[in-house]
Amino acid sequence: MEATIAGTTIDVNDEGYLTDPSKWNEAVAEAIAAEEDIVLTDKHMEVIRYLREQQEKGEKLSVRRVGKSGIVSIKEFYDLFPGGPLKKSSRIAGIPKPVSCV
Repeated sequence: MEATIAGTTIDVNDEGYLTDPSKWNEAVAEAIAAEEDIVLTDKHMEVIRYLREQQEKGEKLSVRRVGKSGIVSIKEFYDLFPGGPLKKSSRIAGIPKPVSCV
């Protein structure tokens, strides 16, 4: 299905995740974050860039892996993306929902 995000029509799945990660940009990230009541900071963007890099490498994403990345601790990850940090950050990053997310 299609959604208009940051003034652009983008295909998303039924949970709001982009179906084509190449359509992502920082304006899209900010618009999706706003839907989640999150105002992106430089630290948010560091995490988002890390997730995109890991996804491009085909790595399995998990809260634990992000916590071990050296970018943020697990507690900081939860503080940045409350109520489901990996699920929300992946959606904002424009990547598919990780298998580890329910």
